[in-house]
Amino acid sequence: MTVQTAAAPNSGVVGNVVQTTYREAIHDAIREALLKDQRVFLMGEDVGRYGGCYAVSRGLLDEFGPDRIRDTPLSESAFVGAGIGAALGGLRPIVEIMTVNFSLLALDQIVNNAATIRHMSGGQFNVPVVIRIATGAGRQLAAQHSHSLENWYAHVPGLKVVAPATVEDARYMLWTALEDPDPVIIFEHVMLYNVTGILSADGGPVDIGKAVIRRPGRDVTLIAYGGTLGKTLDAAETLEADGIAAEVIDLRSLRPLDTGTILRSVSRTRRAVIVDEGWRTGSLAAEISAIIMDGAFWDLDAPVSRVCTAEVPIPYPRHLEQAALPQPAAIVAAARATLGR
Repeated sequence: MTVQTAAAPNSGVVGNVVQTTYREAIHDAIREALLKDQRVFLMGEDVGRYGGCYAVSRGLLDEFGPDRIRDTPLSESAFVGAGIGAALGGLRPIVEIMTVNFSLLALDQIVNNAATIRHMSGGQFNVPVVIRIATGAGRQLAAQHSHSLENWYAHVPGLKVVAPATVEDARYMLWTALEDPDPVIIFEHVMLYNVTGILSADGGPVDIGKAVIRRPGRDVTLIAYGGTLGKTLDAAETLEADGIAAEVIDLRSLRPLDTGTILRSVSRTRRAVIVDEGWRTGSLAAEISAIIMDGAFWDLDAPVSRVCTAEVPIPYPRHLEQAALPQPAAIVAAARATLGR
């Protein structure tokens, strides 16, 4: 993967593959959904005239008009609630929340309404709403705009939570999410929008409930998702130079977790390192570690290791921000430690 510092280029087709950016992949996924289903519409702060905080929806207002590309007031509770109501009314809303910290203002709507209505109605009502949320640190947005709270939402029954880490998943997860009868939260890491990648021009919907092995290996399992996948793959390359074959799992789905893929891999490699941009205490990494303890304890040759964000509010200065976040060197060190090196 390469990260571009300039504005994202337009998608380009070469043979039967497309070279594009994570940003353009999401844009194309939204556009395809709008064309395919008249019930689909996009709503959120600055998604229309401004083109989206991360330029994902640029040009969609001109093409589809204000009825389907809706700029909302600065009130997350109000417009997420409106999205839930629209879903109950038979539409297929895509609700964009600018950054994950702002989702806290809509926590009541997401946790007390979207996640519970199917259960509380005895299955009479579904809430087919998709909520897209930018997450993560790395852009020097300081402590209040650099959260990684995916595990908060993955804690809640009634929600499905996914974290596309590749251009392909960014392009093809959305339609699967829109077809789901229950609320789906899609976390898009802010450092991925400029990442370029290759995807098949004839690709199709992605199963959002399944993890995938991005790199096979035999010596240690590295488990990552979202913004940590690229760093984990970099760490695997470094380990390979030392003769260590690391298997890399991209979780993709955080709720439900694909425990089968995790346990099968750890049972083969007998070692595990979990990479999570959330804070270590109460982290998703802690839950995955417990799953491995329950299901693969007797297969382990070393304790499960976790590489997480430092237990501090994310600093603003770049060197301190980078020091607080999981980095390839820390992943490499953790993997080597499980092998006694």
